[in-house]
Amino acid sequence: MKITSILTVDAIEPSLEFWVGRLGFVKTVEVPDGDKLAFVILQKGDAELMFQTHESIAKDAAGTEMANVMKQQTSMLFIEVDDFDDTRKRLGNAEVLVPERVTFYGMREIFVKEPGGHVAGFAAKAQDASAKAV
Repeated sequence: MKITSILTVDAIEPSLEFWVGRLGFVKTVEVPDGDKLAFVILQKGDAELMFQTHESIAKDAAGTEMANVMKQQTSMLFIEVDDFDDTRKRLGNAEVLVPERVTFYGMREIFVKEPGGHVAGFAAKAQDASAKAV
């Protein structure tokens, strides 16, 4: 089984600087719509994300309930990383929604809002989870 999140955004381009520029994902597929992007697939290792604009979904799903439902959908990502410190640095000035913490289940994590407005949690196994668990 493979699960890939499709994140819907007003514009894809602002998210590319975050995911490609800061976090090292690679754009493997892009679908243009005039002078902007309508859809992209990003990959890093085995991780994959898809972004599609609200406008593109409205065109693709015109006349279906999906067009209305997708206007109200939200999503959240939980992403396990190998190097938490490196990832933390790469987040730059992303809006922090849950400050860095160590959880009772032994993960060091932080949750941020990426430029498209989606919540992304980044986590790695904590070295000493019992010391700072919340």
